[in-house]
Amino acid sequence: MDESGSGGVGGEQGTIRVGIGGWIYEPWRQTFYPKGLPKTRELAHAASRLGTIEINSTFYGSQKPETFAKWRDETPDGFVFAVKAPRFSTHRRSLADAGESIARFIDGVVTLGDKLGPINWQLAPTKRFDHTEIEAFLALLPKQHQGRPLRHAIEVRHESFRDPSFIAAARAHGVAIVLAADSEYPQIADPTAPFVYVRLMGTQEHEPLGYPAAALDDWAERLRTLAAGAPVTELTPVEATPPRPVGRDVFAYVISGFKATNPLAARALIERLTPAAQRPERG
Repeated sequence: MDESGSGGVGGEQGTIRVGIGGWIYEPWRQTFYPKGLPKTRELAHAASRLGTIEINSTFYGSQKPETFAKWRDETPDGFVFAVKAPRFSTHRRSLADAGESIARFIDGVVTLGDKLGPINWQLAPTKRFDHTEIEAFLALLPKQHQGRPLRHAIEVRHESFRDPSFIAAARAHGVAIVLAADSEYPQIADPTAPFVYVRLMGTQEHEPLGYPAAALDDWAERLRTLAAGAPVTELTPVEATPPRPVGRDVFAYVISGFKATNPLAARALIERLTPAAQRPERG
């Protein structure tokens, strides 16, 4: 495996990218950003140390194409963003009626160009699985926009989604199911897309790197296993028989938990995933 300058870890079986949610957080100016770094340079610095960042502000309100273009231009080649889709699309009585808002969001977010990674469609915790509704919603997610392929992930937060028919529907549409790790939400580890989307939500205040060293070692190994397309022993899939192992790109975000340590946990994972002989010297 090797590490790109922006923190992507690659190999024959898929590229592993590790990052955080957002990049503006006051405590990070004491733990992650260099002292005196202008706020206008925080995104560029974070992108130089991580392989990806999940944009969260898009969940709460729309962003102008000019804003996406600015973020695109401030980050290095090879870096990618994941983007949370707007809650106006995902937190509604009927997901089948979200077509217009989905199209409007896609029109703007594609301004990220090659920096656009997966889009996370996070459902409300109260949303229960209804096969007809979910099938209709997944069908609304475009596979491409003006010739640019799109990658979609769906984050469900209700136990009713641990249903084989949900796994089958997501796989039929090539939509990844977000693996909500170290959290109270249901962990669905079944692979359903050419990539895997992991959200690590268990960082702790008393741990300097967010997680104990052993837990970081375990998660680094799990990410390697997911990149190889193999099942992770500790995670119980919904399907009794997993599909044939196929290498998959992995997008992993340290998010929630004790937020102040999240960039440090992400960096610790990147270090564990990168052979020492291939790590760039750091001044």
